[in-house]
Amino acid sequence: MHPTMQQRVEGLAALRERTVLATADFYAKIWRPAPAEGPHYKAVAKCNAWHIVEVKTGKTRCFCFSYKAAIRFVDVLEAAATRKLVGLQ
Repeated sequence: MHPTMQQRVEGLAALRERTVLATADFYAKIWRPAPAEGPHYKAVAKCNAWHIVEVKTGKTRCFCFSYKAAIRFVDVLEAAATRKLVGLQ
């Protein structure tokens, strides 16, 4: 990676870490638990298929033609997203 891009990535990671710490500190001061993050993906029925939709962007990630397969795929994507988030913190 180009050195300036690497510096930017490291700078953004540091800002993200400060944001997480500040949010945790804020909720500790008001004696409340931090709000839980919602799901990243959901299955939506459209016509004869189930669309796996990313909640934040509203973009369709893939299609499944049975409910059981769609729910399995949503579970796999959620687990992958959780693994990625745990690595960042």
